[in-house]
Amino acid sequence: MDFHLSEKTTELRDRLTRFMEAHILPAEQPFRDYMHKTGNKWVTPPLIEDLKEKAQQEGLWNLFVPLAHGGTLSNLDYAPLAEVMGRVWWSPEVFNCNAPDSGNMETLLLYGSEAQKERWLKPLLAGQIRSGFAMTEPDVASSDATNIRTSIVQDGDSYLINGRKWYTTGAMRESCEILIVMGQSDPENENRHQRQSMILVPKNTPGVTVVRHVTNFGYDDAPFGEPELLFENVRVPAENMLLGEGRGFEIAQGRLGPGRIHHCMRLIGAAQRALELMLDRVEKRTTFGRPLSQHQSVREDIARSWSEIEQARLLTLKAAYMIDQNGSKAARDHIAAIKIIVPSMAQTVIDRAIQIHGGMGLTEDLPLAELFNYARQIRLADGPDQVHMMALGRQLVRAWHAEDTAP
Repeated sequence: MDFHLSEKTTELRDRLTRFMEAHILPAEQPFRDYMHKTGNKWVTPPLIEDLKEKAQQEGLWNLFVPLAHGGTLSNLDYAPLAEVMGRVWWSPEVFNCNAPDSGNMETLLLYGSEAQKERWLKPLLAGQIRSGFAMTEPDVASSDATNIRTSIVQDGDSYLINGRKWYTTGAMRESCEILIVMGQSDPENENRHQRQSMILVPKNTPGVTVVRHVTNFGYDDAPFGEPELLFENVRVPAENMLLGEGRGFEIAQGRLGPGRIHHCMRLIGAAQRALELMLDRVEKRTTFGRPLSQHQSVREDIARSWSEIEQARLLTLKAAYMIDQNGSKAARDHIAAIKIIVPSMAQTVIDRAIQIHGGMGLTEDLPLAELFNYARQIRLADGPDQVHMMALGRQLVRAWHAEDTAP
């Protein structure tokens, strides 16, 4: 297993790093200032639109697109680039590689009809519109997606959708024009994994209501947002169904495998930045007559953080390699493992960095609080820790006993 970066990936990573240092990092405080002062925080800030133009001009655009669908990078190639982007929580948007848009674009690439691709995928790839993914519901335990109760009922040449969703990332922004909605189309099916479907719903369809915006630890994640949405007799054409009725779980699995790699590598980038801020801080602050770097507990925090980041990075690269070699299904144990390990690791490392920075670590003067919020969210998003541990444990037990009984 060779994790040596290809010449193409090395060159792209270096270009991306230079772009981050020249354009993204200097824009962090102007971004915060704009979001605090603007009258409508759900409009993409002009500085991000300007950066998106620069990224396109420099060929740093749609880097996530899979090889099989016209992209130039494998999952293993893309992983180090996602790490670089993860250093600033909003920067993937600049490269058109942000969630949920990248996952929605992959869904359309994999499962969309030609008409769906023409209508929605093209403007998404061009960065002209944004999208949302409506799966989680406030009234059921959505960690078990078979609990989802939003109904998708065929009515002639249309479908009627009724239900309530929340944490629909991206759906607050004015540029969000399309939602991928998961719901029950066949609630009586004996196979509970064939009860669900996914369907395309234009956000401006009558009956779609933004009930409220939901914050995370008080952060509003503007300009993306994560609203609660109400669907009341929302009617969309039958051709808006993705892949076919009852195939929602199939789509979800195809979408979430690479998406979990992306989230994990971004979080490794966030943790790496937190470590670098620690390393800088400990030589600049003195307590009890000596620099922080000379205190044993501080040294231990730095050593543990470096080791944990390195372990997580290697495991995630292995998961990316295995997806490339054999597909998401064959790599499911490693995908589950990184989803268990990486967000928790990032949360822990960022928390250490906050502690070392003292009161400043809690403020908007540094990116640590924002990055901590992101890490904590991802311990729930794309499946909570407990679900991945349950699934991985079950799979490992089955595999072990299958080997015992093999002839």
